[in-house]
Amino acid sequence: MLMLLLFSVGLNLASAAKLGVVQTEGGQVEGNSHRMGLFRSVDVFQGVPFADVPGKWEKPKPHPGWNGVLKATKPRDRCLQVTLLQTKTQGSEDCLYLNIFVPQGRTLSSSLPVMVYLFGGAFLLGASNDVAILGDSLYDGKEMADRGGVIVVTVNYRVGTLGFLSTGDARLPGNYGLWDQHAAVTWVRRNIEAFGGNPDNITLFGQSAGAASVSYQMLSPYSKGLFRRAISQCGVALSPWALQSKPMSLTKKIARKVGCQRRDEDEMITCLKMSDPVGLTMAGKIDVLLLLGKGVVMDLMELSPVVDGDFIPDDPSRLFHNAAHFDFMAGVNSMDGHIFAGVDVPSINQKNGNTTAEDVKGLLAGLTKEKGNAAVASAFSAYSSHWGSFPEPAVLKKTVADIETDFLFLVPTQIALQLHADNSSGARTFSYLFNMKTRIPGFPRWVGAEHAEDLQYLFGKPFSTPLVYFPRHRDLSGYMIAYWTNFAKTGDPSRGDSRVPVAWPPFTKHHRPYLTINHKINKSSVSYDLRSDLVSYWTQIYSSLSSGTREEEGK
Repeated sequence: MLMLLLFSVGLNLASAAKLGVVQTEGGQVEGNSHRMGLFRSVDVFQGVPFADVPGKWEKPKPHPGWNGVLKATKPRDRCLQVTLLQTKTQGSEDCLYLNIFVPQGRTLSSSLPVMVYLFGGAFLLGASNDVAILGDSLYDGKEMADRGGVIVVTVNYRVGTLGFLSTGDARLPGNYGLWDQHAAVTWVRRNIEAFGGNPDNITLFGQSAGAASVSYQMLSPYSKGLFRRAISQCGVALSPWALQSKPMSLTKKIARKVGCQRRDEDEMITCLKMSDPVGLTMAGKIDVLLLLGKGVVMDLMELSPVVDGDFIPDDPSRLFHNAAHFDFMAGVNSMDGHIFAGVDVPSINQKNGNTTAEDVKGLLAGLTKEKGNAAVASAFSAYSSHWGSFPEPAVLKKTVADIETDFLFLVPTQIALQLHADNSSGARTFSYLFNMKTRIPGFPRWVGAEHAEDLQYLFGKPFSTPLVYFPRHRDLSGYMIAYWTNFAKTGDPSRGDSRVPVAWPPFTKHHRPYLTINHKINKSSVSYDLRSDLVSYWTQIYSSLSSGTREEEGK
């Protein structure tokens, strides 16, 4: 009995410190403490408001505050959006909340680096606590906070029609979702010290549309002095799907769908402002059936940020002077484009599917239509040069996936890295290629790392749900958490409290190393000039082609 008593007393003494009630600018909040190991825990605050309920197509406003102690123990609604299958809507207009994960040891943490995560989802869907698969949400920050010694914050922002509809002028300027992200980061800067964070050491990181959002936050003049570093995973502001260049024509299309078609644009806008938010949200859904072999998926991703002359004052490629002081790390997954290529050219995923040279040309025609017919022949030549006379079927299929990966993700990311390095004033730049073989069953053998597959490792799923992973996955997860959190601490992924398997050299104006990330990182994982022949093709040869028009097929 005495032994049992001593054991339980010992366990209590072995518990970590916890924050309890925290005072924020809006009032007091109280979260939960989660035990992570001996003398280690993570304080989790979920559903903390960072702004008031936003007005329709208005910038976020400060939260009025609350009385008493807000129980921040469960996530709040996502922002109103279509469901994954796009048959109905979910979420609420009252959605501007964030979640905070604070690691604790025997004494309360203080002055920790802060990492703010922006979710992906084509600017159309997603949430700060998205997709719970076998346990906690995909973006649950406990493992990353505990293992990396950083505070992790995940935030909601408006998406779809309510987040990104724009007329391209002052009447409906757009970028409401970007303003929400900005409001969340400014709230973090003002309040994170009370949670043990260092407001002068904030890193933004995000994936896909969230990665493009991180890129936009870096490029906006409103971010000066707001954070220190940024990580873009599989997307940048220069990605072709990340900017809507014809916002008014899209707004007129949405207006037709909700019964607001008017000759007079001001009347149309008034009608839209009076329309039901659920109907407006459904009007922004992607109709994949419209493709039916004609066109490409990218054409359906229409709701995205715009050049508004304010938050984004100019074309993103001309704004990198604003990012000169932020340390920047960016990369892509080796098969980022595969999931989209499988919609555009379904035969690539069929065991006996026959993918032909004509399929490759058809895909290139869809992607390069702004340049006309000459672009198809030129791009086809660049991608088929290694085929030989009788290429294996898998070679053609992989080429299709490579084209979409390069066009949608890899080449824009390499351009962004180069522009950042060229404009940098003392800030560092780092490039990576995530190349862990896919865990998705049923895909062909040649498929590498699928879009979004990096996230499970970064957020420590192989540790939190160990039964569905192997030791190699835990190795990779440990490496990624170490590199990412070291970067947040010091601006250099190789330097910090966490040991890494190999030093990762910076990308500079004239020197372009990148780290290949998988479970076997060693000295040979550092290479140079990622896919440089194809990056050169798109940035020099393709971009120098004059724009042309192509007759639409079947007319």
